[in-house]
Amino acid sequence: MRIIVIDGQGGGIGRSLMEKLRAELPEAELVAVGTNSVATANMMRAGANVGATGENAVVFNCARTDVIVGPLGIILADAMLGEITPRMACAVAASRAKKVLIPAAKQHMTIVGIEDLPLSRYIDEAVACVRDFCGRD
Repeated sequence: MRIIVIDGQGGGIGRSLMEKLRAELPEAELVAVGTNSVATANMMRAGANVGATGENAVVFNCARTDVIVGPLGIILADAMLGEITPRMACAVAASRAKKVLIPAAKQHMTIVGIEDLPLSRYIDEAVACVRDFCGRD
């Protein structure tokens, strides 16, 4: 199972996801894809097998994975203070991979029906969802 974690800015959400995914799914190929080198480096330190940075890395890897995990902003052009380009958002949204998105930092958006939970709870739920996709209980 190939899982990519996409994050930007400081990579804190991606780092937390990577740590928990590595612990829950040690056999999975975990790929860190950062919108910048800081985000990629933080995810690499958290247990990714490999990492890549930038727009083309997002586009390339979205077409070659089973699961995409990251904050909701990865499907929104110009999210994360402009780090998510329209091409990146399109690549994530159009990918045939299963997507697990965390509703974080939704400054200009309200998602109806989503509970206001601490980020750590959303990360735990995301990891459980990915584990289910991988056929692990």
